[in-house]
Amino acid sequence: MANKKLQEKSKYEKYDLNGDGVVTDAEFEMDQKLIRLENEDKKEDAQRHMAWFALSGMLLYPLAMIISAIADLQSAVDALSDIAPTYFVSVAALVAAFFGKEAYVKSKDASASVKKEEKW
Repeated sequence: MANKKLQEKSKYEKYDLNGDGVVTDAEFEMDQKLIRLENEDKKEDAQRHMAWFALSGMLLYPLAMIISAIADLQSAVDALSDIAPTYFVSVAALVAAFFGKEAYVKSKDASASVKKEEKW
């Protein structure tokens, strides 16, 4: 059976990695794997930014209370101090979950590479 050639300027042309005008299953799968890797990388970047944003908020929260006290905004100080325990526990749980997941993934990858070496 003859391979089907791509039309000129086909929307599938980007999958033809070797430029022979034919999109093989291997080329299509490789493109899908690359897309999946890019998406995972973007997800990890977003999670990292979220964790750093949450940590920044934890550091700036006391500063907001001090500024409110200096500006003589007693109602703001009261409101901030009322929600502080809930805020700090929530942010700490979020950051702990992120770093816990990272440690788990790292240990899982390390054990997988050890098992791979044992096979050899």
